[in-house]
Amino acid sequence: MSVGMESIRTQLRHFRRGFRHFSMIAGEVLLTLILVPPVIAQGENIMKQSSKRPPDPNQVLERTSFQTHSPWDPMIDLRSDVVMCYGVLPADVARIAKWRDEGYIVQVMTGVAWGAYQDYLYGRFDGVNHVDEAQTDKNGNVISHGGDIYYMCPGINYGKFLSVGVKRALEAGAEAIHLEEPEFWVRAGWSAGFKREWKAYYHEDWVPPDTSPEAQYKASLLKYYLYRRALTQIFDFVKEYNKEHGTHVKCYVATHSLINYSSWGIVSPESSLMKVGADGYIAQVWTGTARTPNLYDGVQKERTFETAFLEYGAMMNIVQSTGGRVWFLNDPVEDDPNHSWRDYKTNWESTLTASLLWPQVWRYEVMPWPERVFHGTYPTKDVTERIAGEPVTKEPIPPAYATELMTVINALNHMKQSEVKWKCGTRGVGVVVSDTMMFERYGPSASDPHLGSFFGLALPPLMHGMPVEPVQLENSPIKGFLKPYKILLMTYEGMKPMEREYSTAIADWVKQGGVLVFVDDDSDPFNAIKSWWNEGSNAYANPREALFAQMGMAENSKPGSHKVGKGWLIYDQSSPAKLTYQTNGANHVRVLVHMACEKAHLPYHTTNYIILRRGPYVIASGLDQSLPQSPHILHGHFIDLFDANLPILSSVILNPGSRYLLLDLDYHKTDSPEILAAACKTLGARRLPNGGYRFYAEGPDNITATIRMRFDREPQTVQMDGKDILVEDWKWDKESKTLWMRFPNSSDGHWITVR
Repeated sequence: MSVGMESIRTQLRHFRRGFRHFSMIAGEVLLTLILVPPVIAQGENIMKQSSKRPPDPNQVLERTSFQTHSPWDPMIDLRSDVVMCYGVLPADVARIAKWRDEGYIVQVMTGVAWGAYQDYLYGRFDGVNHVDEAQTDKNGNVISHGGDIYYMCPGINYGKFLSVGVKRALEAGAEAIHLEEPEFWVRAGWSAGFKREWKAYYHEDWVPPDTSPEAQYKASLLKYYLYRRALTQIFDFVKEYNKEHGTHVKCYVATHSLINYSSWGIVSPESSLMKVGADGYIAQVWTGTARTPNLYDGVQKERTFETAFLEYGAMMNIVQSTGGRVWFLNDPVEDDPNHSWRDYKTNWESTLTASLLWPQVWRYEVMPWPERVFHGTYPTKDVTERIAGEPVTKEPIPPAYATELMTVINALNHMKQSEVKWKCGTRGVGVVVSDTMMFERYGPSASDPHLGSFFGLALPPLMHGMPVEPVQLENSPIKGFLKPYKILLMTYEGMKPMEREYSTAIADWVKQGGVLVFVDDDSDPFNAIKSWWNEGSNAYANPREALFAQMGMAENSKPGSHKVGKGWLIYDQSSPAKLTYQTNGANHVRVLVHMACEKAHLPYHTTNYIILRRGPYVIASGLDQSLPQSPHILHGHFIDLFDANLPILSSVILNPGSRYLLLDLDYHKTDSPEILAAACKTLGARRLPNGGYRFYAEGPDNITATIRMRFDREPQTVQMDGKDILVEDWKWDKESKTLWMRFPNSSDGHWITVR
């Protein structure tokens, strides 16, 4: 369809929408004037109500977004604040105008490591064939995303090539640019392009990355640098474009967490991007990343909630002291299409709950690819339930799950709350992480395959209700960055301090009153790589010894508790990774945390649940493999937002593995009409002169909208677009004074009137 014809059809569609709304409103206004005196309600004259979609004054906050490769489609019209059109080719950016016409802030996302970039690959961009820049493993296999869409080893012109596509998006009106997944596989590093970059960077001949810890670390450091260089080129280009055109386009990076990239064997510039021009991130955390199994007390299994909590926390921590912006991604399905809808729903609720337990963040990418959610079909049985040879039966999204998704998506618009209250175990505990966790993931000396060096420290307190926070080592020199933490858990097993100043910042924090729990047996082969701690006259065998010296510790200090300035060092000579294989390994770490709490004068408190209140919203999780105590019970009056029917619960039992997103009806009581929860976007709500209430509701076609509202008295009629809603589609709950209703969503929108 041509752009011109599409524009005409858009105008006709808006005319039909506006005419229908005008006719309905005009009829109601006339009826109101006949039946009741012309009283102005709340200072607004009903006759001034717009016949089109009411404005959303908070849309500029960019609270929610989604990414799509699809043209505008009424079945994926989620009514988030932002849509991210995917791709920078001419056909991609042509979709921007239509999405803008539908009322969205339109931004653009494009792949960095891979994409349909054959113009660069085959030399049509700069006259040079770049096929030898494809990432290649030791056996000569090119690492592909499908066909000749290769993962790239970005040469010096690659960032320039991507900037041309970004310019195309800017000229089409993109209001922000999202650069997705700058990824370099650790198993790569054998291409001719990588060998050239090695020579240019290190001024020496290439060395196979798997031949020694030194070679692997250097290869990873180079991969880290190459994608930072490519992204810096794009950041700089956009800044120049802004300067020339008087625009204010921001650049964000959509990236998996450091924890996931380390688990999956990928190197990415991660935290360093804030220092070279990034304005923030999208934390790409979802079922596919968070269900990666890990070890805890010798048991290997998926721990989606706990892993997601730590992944989101790692991404939040990067921007915490840098002024950047971050969105948390959730995905109602995942890239693996072999699971059932029930599996997707359970895991989505786990990641969603985990994301809401970081109250510093209130922006969300509500889903990638809504077209695969609402147009896709998935198995009725999970892969674990199927018998070998059994035909796979697939079905579209269950209606209840679709309604639940829209309920939660619209609730996410309201997560910026001033009141935040925790009910959980001890807070103020951090686990130090470094981008170099990605540098030790390949070769004969690779770190623990289950990333036990990290999970061995992070999971033990978390499983007993302590919401530990990943703390980015590379940000430690930033003034005030470490101030929120009373206790830090740390190891140099599986990661290294790239710069001396990072180690110095930790030492200074301890001297000023922090309590550092350092767990390391000094057995990591990467301790011997050439770096600042073993060069010059004051050399040390490993970075731990250098850190201890910076704290003023005596040489060959023994394990135990040591006073350091105003703070304390608790040194345990264990391997965090090896502890994960032991049935008592987690308790070993918790004993150290208990000791640290005593030194920090911090109450040591454990729970088998984590609860966070964000204003009227209650986010709660019962923890698995936790304390053997009875499940915690919440009492009150709550709307269950993870239930399509929005039931009211008087008690909620936090059984192990349970996840809840609740709205507390007792939080703020008022006699004024109030929309409490809705599986649609509601706008333009207002009281009518005759005591009624009207609002505009819109959402994707073919999805049932459910709404629960508060009123001071029982309504008599409920209408949609001037026609009565069937009596079975609305109910009054006398005890809670809430009205429940349902009706079919529509991207054209409905006017709902309650009398």
